[in-house]
Amino acid sequence: MTQVTIHQAKTNLSKLIQKALNGEEVVIAKGDKPVVRLEVVQQRPESRIGWLKGAVGWQEVADLVSDPAGDLEIEAAFYAAGTDEPNSRK
Repeated sequence: MTQVTIHQAKTNLSKLIQKALNGEEVVIAKGDKPVVRLEVVQQRPESRIGWLKGAVGWQEVADLVSDPAGDLEIEAAFYAAGTDEPNSRK
């Protein structure tokens, strides 16, 4: 365990942080009385951006987007049979 005064902590903060990161207990005291303990904050998991990268191939996406049968199905649902106007709810 390392115990330092407030003045020493101000002067050597980077070193004290490194000691805490290495698992050493670091206590800051006011005079001889311990008042604060440096504690490592639990690290957040790495960013999850791109976590699905490679799960779906570009060709699969292109096939989904350019599926003519899907286009016809959407068009049939959107337009009333035999008219050029979209279905509307009245």
